Amino acid sequence: MTDDDATLDMSPLDLDGREPDLDERFGEGVLDEKLWWPHYLPHWSSRARTAARYSIAPDALELFIDAYTAPWSPEFDGDVRVSHLQTGQFSGERGSRIGQHRFRDGLAVREEQPQRRLHLPRFGVIEVRMAAVRHPDAMVAFWPIGFEDQPENSGEICIAEIFGSDLDDAGGWVGVGVKRQHDPRLRDDFEKVRVEGDLTEMHDYAVEWTPDAVRFFIGHRWVKTVRQTIDYPVQLMLDLYELPRADGMRDIAALPHTLRVERVRTFPPL
Repeated sequence: MTDDDATLDMSPLDLDGREPDLDERFGEGVLDEKLWWPHYLPHWSSRARTAARYSIAPDALELFIDAYTAPWSPEFDGDVRVSHLQTGQFSGERGSRIGQHRFRDGLAVREEQPQRRLHLPRFGVIEVRMAAVRHPDAMVAFWPIGFEDQPENSGEICIAEIFGSDLDDAGGWVGVGVKRQHDPRLRDDFEKVRVEGDLTEMHDYAVEWTPDAVRFFIGHRWVKTVRQTIDYPVQLMLDLYELPRADGMRDIAALPHTLRVERVRTFPPL
């Protein structure tokens, strides 16, 4: 154990007495579009191609990818398919290079989008309760990103990234940490942590975010601390992906892939 490790706060997440400023339980039977923009980075594609496929089950959101789900951006992301919700949208005019989550070189805005500032927390606790998908082609994630109205404000807080190929009968691996993206003030600090138990059952994934550090929790148990400063608003990004196979084939018999989400909460800083 290093000196830095010895000073880590490894205490569990304590939410007793704290009041959330968002407590989304998807109990109304319809998606609240005053909170959720049901498109995945539509500026790099179009609203039509990136529209979320979802249903509201009793007390849960179900994002799904079925046989009819098309690739969201064949030009820039090949055969990747996504069903996604986000709580903000910022991008430039058609043809510009300005847009959130510049995930590769050569991106250009293909469809101009309205600006959305729906829920943009800055510090505090961000938490999701969701169930992973056990299939080698599937991945689920909850990764708030900088709103990016300034290009450097683009860091990512990866609360949970779970590949179906990383699940087994006893548990699985969950990716957590910070990704710098295009923020020169940050460094990548990301790892996969082993979690025992069936991750296709509901689990809580959360961060406690302060001006000095981000603490990561699974089931309210501490798993990681990133000591970096991320001092700008983020938007919530809730994702189900179907990733392409090397042979180009899809496992149609396994579809639909379905991400179930029971709750999303945020708590303001103390």
